[in-house]
Amino acid sequence: MQTLNAHNHLMPQGIKLPRAPPQPFWSENIPARYHGGYSKLRSWTYSSLDLYKHELLRVLYPVFIHCFMDLVAKGHIQEARNFFNSFREDHEMMHLRDLQKLEGVLSPSHLEEMEFAHSLRQSKVSIKICQYSYELLLQYLHKTQSITMLGVINEHINFKPASISDDAEVVTLIGSSQDDANQINQKEIHWGLLEGSLEERLEKAGKRSAEGGKQGSSIKKLKKDKVVGAAGKTARPEANAVSMAPRVKPELALPVMPTEVEQSILEDLRNRVQLSSMALPSVSFYTFINTHNSLNCSSISHDGSLVAGGFSDSSLKVWDMSKLGQQAATCKPYTLFQGHSGPVYSATFIRLWSTKLNANLVCYKGHNYPVWDVQFSPMGHYFASSSHDRTARIWSMDRIQPLRIMAGHLSDVDCVQWHINCNYIATGSSDKTVRLWDVQSGECVRIFIGHRSMVLSLAMSPDGQYMASGDEDGTIMMWDLSSGRCVMPLMGHMSCVWSLAFSCEGSLLASGSADSTVKLWDVTTSTKVPRSEENKSGNTSRLRSLKTLPTKSTPVYSLRFSRRNLLFAAGALSKSG
Repeated sequence: MQTLNAHNHLMPQGIKLPRAPPQPFWSENIPARYHGGYSKLRSWTYSSLDLYKHELLRVLYPVFIHCFMDLVAKGHIQEARNFFNSFREDHEMMHLRDLQKLEGVLSPSHLEEMEFAHSLRQSKVSIKICQYSYELLLQYLHKTQSITMLGVINEHINFKPASISDDAEVVTLIGSSQDDANQINQKEIHWGLLEGSLEERLEKAGKRSAEGGKQGSSIKKLKKDKVVGAAGKTARPEANAVSMAPRVKPELALPVMPTEVEQSILEDLRNRVQLSSMALPSVSFYTFINTHNSLNCSSISHDGSLVAGGFSDSSLKVWDMSKLGQQAATCKPYTLFQGHSGPVYSATFIRLWSTKLNANLVCYKGHNYPVWDVQFSPMGHYFASSSHDRTARIWSMDRIQPLRIMAGHLSDVDCVQWHINCNYIATGSSDKTVRLWDVQSGECVRIFIGHRSMVLSLAMSPDGQYMASGDEDGTIMMWDLSSGRCVMPLMGHMSCVWSLAFSCEGSLLASGSADSTVKLWDVTTSTKVPRSEENKSGNTSRLRSLKTLPTKSTPVYSLRFSRRNLLFAAGALSKSG
């Protein structure tokens, strides 16, 4: 299907466009032509047949923003503002973040200086539309002689043939189109576990004990495993997904794990509770009170013994759960870390703290704008950060400069997550895409397209095959890293999904939201249902929600499964509670 074009020889046979009006008439009425042309196109679209209306409505938003930017580019600033304010309400539900950015365009120079506006002006919008809807639009533009709207559509929109359906990827404003993503997603990735991991060593030791060990502590350990196994027999096949994952070599030089840390982890792994759809986890929820809306982020240690909160007054506070309630009335129940020069979530650099010395050890500088997220790698030593400067960076504890800079997103990089094998990091962005990066080369090897709002949270499955992402609208998407395709959208939250966590064997996914709930999802069912069965029922995603755990009035900031599969959650009690 071709682009709408003002040249008669490229139009469908039998439709001839009128010539443009004389130049003086055209020049004197530019604002009125844009306002009137868009208003009539809008009215016609909303009055179209329901069968085609949902496709024709896709055209309105790109036409709206390009009419606004064209008026600004031509110097009609006040008329552009009036136009913007007259019709912005139509698009706020789906495109609020984009509209907030465009509000800052107040002069023609801003169109070049603002990266978002510049990207929109330089690239065409891709819209999927069926042939009949395309012909209806063409006939309308011909009959009404809407030369201005035809010019905007012809210059800024590419139409792609599609059947009448509500595809998740129907409009691509900026960023990567599905075609670009498909090309990148052909690159080879190795999603398995690291060779010689503790889980692999424990599994091999267990097999040797089962074959030849008949006495002493090995028998006791086997008995423990049998007790755990008896409690969750239905989950055994699911648990094997981790052990059956392929093994890969590390691309980064990984640190040597101290013996005492290794022994502690192995002990936790031996005592891990097997979870499944029939055996849900225990949940420990930490509630921050009297925060006065100043808590920006929270974090929980792997065993739940320490809980940290980052605040707007530049402070970082850490609570020791073993000492909570034991301090004298004159002592503060937390350890205070100070050193940042702005709100913790938006400081322009990262600091490494020692919880033993209660001191700032190192200051890492590199980002040019606020840092939104920081995550240590599963093996420690390396950490990744994401920023408003549209980049993610990889750091090591022994260097104050970044090792890698991942650039490619067209808006804020809001969250970052390491792959279980430390060879990749994933980034979620306000440009509504998720990207997977090779840490050795810094190259983007996967682009995941499907979210309709900014991506706020990410989680990797323990076997390294799947990734979950949560967005501002409350949608969670499960992705297959090998193919780059969405396995299943998980619908149920009513607001932003701020945190995601897989259980240690990968059978469950926990999600925490601004709607003050924690939800548990059956991952194994979600990833194994064939597309044919999925299409038979409109409520398949609801069937995969195992349990909803509501709080009184506490938006959920963070989630974490311990190595023994206890679920920790944290959030700040809101004023409405």
